[in-house]
Amino acid sequence: MSTRPPGQGPASRVLGPAVERDPDDVRPNRVPRRVFRKLLPYFRPYAARTILTIALMVMVALTGLAGPALAQVAIDRGITAGDEAVLVAVVVVFVLAGLVGWLAGYWQSYLSGWVGERVLLDLRTKLFDHMMGLELGHHERQPTGRSVSRLTNDVEAVNMLVTDGATSLVVNGLTFLGAVGILLWYDWKLALAAFAIFPLLALGTGIFRVRSTRAYRHTRERVADVMSHLQENISGIRVVQGHGRQDQARREFIRVNRDYREANMETVRVSGVYFPGVELLAALGTALILYYGGNRVLDEDLTVGVMVAFIGYLGTFFDPIQQLSQLYNTFQSAVAALEKIFGVLETEPELTSAPGAPDLPPVAGAVRLEGVSFGYGREYVLHDVDLDIAAGETVALVGPTGAGKSTLAKLIARLYDPDEGRVLVDGHDLRMVSVPSLRAQLGIVPQEGHLFGGSIADNLRFARPGATDEDLRAALGMVGALEFVDSLPDGLDTDVQERGSRLSAGQRQLLSFARALVADPRLLILDEATSSIDLRSERRIEQALDTLLAGRTAIVIAHRLSTIRRADRIVVVEDGRVAEQGTHDDLMARGGRYAGLYSDWERAAA
Repeated sequence: MSTRPPGQGPASRVLGPAVERDPDDVRPNRVPRRVFRKLLPYFRPYAARTILTIALMVMVALTGLAGPALAQVAIDRGITAGDEAVLVAVVVVFVLAGLVGWLAGYWQSYLSGWVGERVLLDLRTKLFDHMMGLELGHHERQPTGRSVSRLTNDVEAVNMLVTDGATSLVVNGLTFLGAVGILLWYDWKLALAAFAIFPLLALGTGIFRVRSTRAYRHTRERVADVMSHLQENISGIRVVQGHGRQDQARREFIRVNRDYREANMETVRVSGVYFPGVELLAALGTALILYYGGNRVLDEDLTVGVMVAFIGYLGTFFDPIQQLSQLYNTFQSAVAALEKIFGVLETEPELTSAPGAPDLPPVAGAVRLEGVSFGYGREYVLHDVDLDIAAGETVALVGPTGAGKSTLAKLIARLYDPDEGRVLVDGHDLRMVSVPSLRAQLGIVPQEGHLFGGSIADNLRFARPGATDEDLRAALGMVGALEFVDSLPDGLDTDVQERGSRLSAGQRQLLSFARALVADPRLLILDEATSSIDLRSERRIEQALDTLLAGRTAIVIAHRLSTIRRADRIVVVEDGRVAEQGTHDDLMARGGRYAGLYSDWERAAA
């Protein structure tokens, strides 16, 4: 196979500087502020409530700071001075401050949750919409479990920040700054004595920041591995059980969980050293203040009330540091998650409608491939393919596995764009028309009929939401599926469950045929669509194919002789090239590649 030229087509996206970035490949030196700036626009629709929430947070912080100051006034001007009126007034103010703080705290908590949940809904919705807009190649490269992890675990990590974390940041940040200011205002000498332990605290926080950043990023990567493993094994449970590989799956699951546990234990070890260390420094700071401040009280250089207030504010000095340090765990987890989320959102779709591209008008269905070459990576799998398919013609693509048949069908459906050459429908280059207008006139029936959770009617209307029950029943009747649908307890309203697990493989495929018929496409692609149908069902499908394909252009990838022989033309694909083409009788008479394949199929079917 030939190697595509450097810088040519998608190969340059895979190999060159413009490589699609793995959202899990997070660089530790990335500036978090840039990540959070990207999150800010999601708060813009809720700006008024966000501002009100911040104002309430300020009120909560102020009422929290009022306690030690009120205690100082009560001691120095009430108890020590023997003034009961002052003492009563301070008690009343203390109670009022508590009530105001409680009310402000309630509404702040409610509003921060209200805003946070809506921001996360918008973020999750935009992420899902963007994933749906990414080309098939992206989803084939990215494990499904990893994509699910972006929408679940990573969004949940952001949830912890925007709901609880933001509140903690503002309230504790203001409390810390307020405590520092009040301590300096009360007695700057005593405050500087309390701040003497700050260098040690700053050093410990710096080390904690570096270690926890690395640990939490590692944790996000490992949880994505767990999700990927779960998705693969649960979706492939029939294969796992069919080959008796449950023990191997269990061992692999234990391995990825062990990696996840070890990543989490690193965060536990880092936190286990840091947070008790902060407690120790707080105790040392308090002891220093008790000794130095106590001596000044004995020397009558400081009042008892100021000393009590000072110790109280010293607590509000260290407590916010601990809270903010704990928030740093949430912060790092959210940064890692946001980097992955925005990594997906910043992944540009490789396959989009050209700017200002017109809609594809109603087509007859003539398909033309001109010099088409294509590869998924470095190597081409299709080489300079020329092919004309007349409107209304049924063409069967045959050839050995890996010859490029399905790739040709994907290019015609514009699930990929060719690296070289053009694909045209009724003379329109598919890259020059809008993608939705093409897909609206296209129907695809894959090898395995995929059904979504919901009723049979829901799955059939997936192709045309406005279809009536009569339309659905007519389509079911044409593919021979009406009898089995009517035999179900709820008929069209029967819940097929996730992936159609309530139905057999043949029944799912019959419904896929009916779904394609409901869409009434001008261009139909059947990719090994009869491979999972039993012989009895196949006869029903064969009877319906004439109706299904009438007046439509059809590209059929099939190995079954009956399906191939019904085609108007057979195209033999080999090593990414069109080896020969013609009717069944013509190709058999030539005695070439098709004749050899057909003989092999006959012997296998005998």
